[in-house]
Amino acid sequence: MTITVEEAKSWYEEADEVHSFEHVLRVKAMAERIGRAEGADLEIIEAAAYLHDSRGASPEEGGKARKEHHIASAEFAGEVLASKGWSQERIETVQHCIRAHRYRHNGERPETLEAQCMFDADKLDVLGAVGAARTIAYAVLAGQPVLSEPSQQFLETGIKEPGEPHSSYHEYLFKLRKVKDQLFTTTGKLIAEERNAFLTEFYTRLLAEYKGER
Repeated sequence: MTITVEEAKSWYEEADEVHSFEHVLRVKAMAERIGRAEGADLEIIEAAAYLHDSRGASPEEGGKARKEHHIASAEFAGEVLASKGWSQERIETVQHCIRAHRYRHNGERPETLEAQCMFDADKLDVLGAVGAARTIAYAVLAGQPVLSEPSQQFLETGIKEPGEPHSSYHEYLFKLRKVKDQLFTTTGKLIAEERNAFLTEFYTRLLAEYKGER
């Protein structure tokens, strides 16, 4: 048995705007695009995409739950797929995709082609126009400014000075501009180059406009 769109949507009813069901659908579409190009198992990818943020994505859960959402979501995936009659081997393949999809790997790297497709698709959603929108939304949700000029210390070390905000521009410098170099698949890397170029130009323009230079 497969997962229906309606069933998957029900797992994200309390999710914040950054980790909403729309994010899940984008990741699913991109992971399937990469998977088709790379020759991956699309049934595994579909299940992993639907379930990858199914636990720990709501604002109320936050904190530790968000940091460990990949583990909780993998456990929940096991329950869901077992109830649908999936074999243990295929369940474990999906669970690996989910546990290994985080940017900060926490010990589990994407080892299978399907896990690499999932990782790349999830990371591509923080690049390009969607990435800019999500990063700004995340800053607003966290009570941080859209843009503030980073300190020299942050530019040199990635460590903020006391009281320094973590604006969406800080997140771009700290993480997003490095994402393209973390991807695994040939297809994902090609897409990332174009999306990263757009994101770089966006923040260059945003900073210039904030300074009144454009």
